[in-house]
Amino acid sequence: MSDVVLRLKCRSGTFPMTIPLNCSISILKEQVSILSEIPVDSIKLLFGFPPKTIQKLEGTIEDAGLKSGDTIIAEVDSTSTSVQQLKVKTESNTLKHVTEQEVGNEVPLILRKVVPADNSCLFTSLGFVLGGKIDLTSGNYMREIIANAVKDNQIEFSEAVLGKPNEDYCEWIRNPNSWGGAIEVSILSNFYGMEIAVIDTQSGSISKFGEDKDYPHRVFLIYDGIHYDPLYLESPANPEEIQTLFPTNDDRMLDAAQMLANEAKSSRQYTDVNRFTLKCLDCGCIMIGQTQAQEHAKLTAHTNFNEY
Repeated sequence: MSDVVLRLKCRSGTFPMTIPLNCSISILKEQVSILSEIPVDSIKLLFGFPPKTIQKLEGTIEDAGLKSGDTIIAEVDSTSTSVQQLKVKTESNTLKHVTEQEVGNEVPLILRKVVPADNSCLFTSLGFVLGGKIDLTSGNYMREIIANAVKDNQIEFSEAVLGKPNEDYCEWIRNPNSWGGAIEVSILSNFYGMEIAVIDTQSGSISKFGEDKDYPHRVFLIYDGIHYDPLYLESPANPEEIQTLFPTNDDRMLDAAQMLANEAKSSRQYTDVNRFTLKCLDCGCIMIGQTQAQEHAKLTAHTNFNEY
């Protein structure tokens, strides 16, 4: 039985979910409860447009009509007896992610969270800004999300855009050794319904993916030519609480990100992709720069590279 890749939206954030098609709604609610921090008996699940409540609570995901790419919304059931206790808890979680007061009136001091330097750093970084923690399994979900989006829109994602046939790209992006870049960021921005601002430390510029979609929230990543890390703020009152999601109508975080980009550029905190050395772990070939690596990948289908 195949799996279904869903997007969960709730007050504590937005999360990817991969579950079997024959999974029961009751088990789905248990998994949603863990991510949303809403008690199982207080969850109301909605999906579709306009969102409608899932009525067949005794059936399976398939019975409910859910399919890969769908967004499910978890809300508090107003008829639940535990709503008052839950309200306090969810409001606390909301403050963690979206609060203008945490940014303050001055340009904030933005911080960088270093994630593992593997071929999934983009996905791990996005997982951090979505969930507030490093989850090395994020890449598995997100690669599947991207592959499904590309497969379902072969006109937009043509060979000219992808640099390879659509089917080959889908197989390539599912490989854990494949790097993510602008195409993948754009797809994930659309899937999660948020603007993704990427700071390029080599050029000092900021690329805002999804800025034309009027998304309410923005997250920040920093890119040094070969590696992505997420950016965040610490709560002034509690350093253990972090803020990773910011209103798109507040440019103070953009100002802070631009200051960071300028500083990183002036101190040369980047890797020149035209000059760095890579080693192919499949055949041992040594390459100079991104262009040689791309040509080697086309000729050999090897994609397992490390900086050398």
